[in-house]
Amino acid sequence: MRTLGILGGMSWESTAHLYQLLNRGLAARLGGLHSAKLLLHSVDFAEIEPLQRRGDWAAAAALLGRAAAGLKAAGAEGLLIATNTMHKVADEIEALSGLPLLHIVDATGAALRAAGIERAGLLATRYTMEQDFYRERMRARHGIELLTPDAAGRAEVHRIIYEELCRGRVLAGSRAFYQQQLAALTDAGAQAVILGCTEICLLLDPAGPAPLPLFDSTSIHAQSALDWMLAPAGAGAAAPQSNAFTGDIEVTS
Repeated sequence: MRTLGILGGMSWESTAHLYQLLNRGLAARLGGLHSAKLLLHSVDFAEIEPLQRRGDWAAAAALLGRAAAGLKAAGAEGLLIATNTMHKVADEIEALSGLPLLHIVDATGAALRAAGIERAGLLATRYTMEQDFYRERMRARHGIELLTPDAAGRAEVHRIIYEELCRGRVLAGSRAFYQQQLAALTDAGAQAVILGCTEICLLLDPAGPAPLPLFDSTSIHAQSALDWMLAPAGAGAAAPQSNAFTGDIEVTS
């Protein structure tokens, strides 16, 4: 088993869920008392969030790059960034760390492509929904077009993530709003919806009833990481199993 380094804490709520997914997934694959070989650097999100708001992505990349380099020094053999949004600076973090990066867009794109999806809705932070780093990689590398909610919908999806889910608050009204967004994305022509923020699975059950399949990026990333951890030395990350990640999501283009 290879040792995986994780940059977490953005937020710790979703990082805790990811830690469970990795350990439970590995135990399911290997049985017995097996658990995942992990090194975690959990940053203070209150230091990262203002940099996001100000658009100071270079400072955020430098902070996370130093943390990732520390993971390599501690013995990590690969790197996972436990947040979709901070993949905006994934290339910079990977270069500063000196570790191979397991990219969440590539894991999610592989799962969508394996399921025959060409047009997917995306629910995420406004940075992920509105900036090009996620959308363009998904299009260029995986041939998948992304739809997002309208401006008001994007603003509320973002607010719920930062003001509620990142603080461990799971509210019925917010769940209903996200379900409305799923319906709108369905009407806009989405074949599936990506839960493109690692906290959204706390609000929407990817395996629950939904108007279209839901692809939970947190679960997909975890399965891809397990494939990498258990692969022979020198092998890349395997494509995730497509039937493990469907669920529900929301809309606009």
